[in-house]
Amino acid sequence: MARVSTPRDDLVDAAVDLLTRDGAKALSVRKLAAAVGTSTMAVYTHFGNMAGLLEAMTDEATSRLTEAVTHVPHTDDPVAEFFVVGLAYYRFAMTNPQRYELIMGTASTPQPLLDIRTDVTVTGRPTDRADRSASYDVLHGVVQRMIAAGRIRDDGCLAMTARLWTICHGAVSLELAGYFGHEGHGLTDVLGPLAVDAIVGMGDEREKTMQSLATAMELMGAQMDSPAER
Repeated sequence: MARVSTPRDDLVDAAVDLLTRDGAKALSVRKLAAAVGTSTMAVYTHFGNMAGLLEAMTDEATSRLTEAVTHVPHTDDPVAEFFVVGLAYYRFAMTNPQRYELIMGTASTPQPLLDIRTDVTVTGRPTDRADRSASYDVLHGVVQRMIAAGRIRDDGCLAMTARLWTICHGAVSLELAGYFGHEGHGLTDVLGPLAVDAIVGMGDEREKTMQSLATAMELMGAQMDSPAER
């Protein structure tokens, strides 16, 4: 069922469009009101202030990321599922760089949202809000299943989830910053092979890992070179 848009939704959508087009420094109540064809008072009525607007934008971005990593094909192979989730995460970030920055960055994120972040190696969640942690819960669940299936060793599920997230986030952040070009090299030359090496280093057999990667590529229709020969 299609989402029924509200005036508040329209303001959030327009704010994200402005952020994407002009960057965080260009986002203002006046410009947002003009883009939607409403008064500045409407913005203050719905969000209180710019911090409230940014929080609403972050909520919307987080919801989209959660949908991206949960509404993907599933498999009985937990390593394949890890690759499926990782590729969905990558695609979300590449398609929605400003939304990704709102969720993961520091420059555009309002202080109240930074304050709710937690130590994932202790809590198992990146924030103390369940709705903001749903996408991370997906990865955590996959890691639990990989351990239970004997595909990777158990160094502590919380720590291992954080390690794999670090690999994905690090590669994505560097590609968004322009260090890997714009021809998919970040996926084919960096993140794909690195993820394979990480799973093998965590205890899986390389042949099994590569089969799981092939299964994930079929499920996602991924257009990437296999790192098997690298």
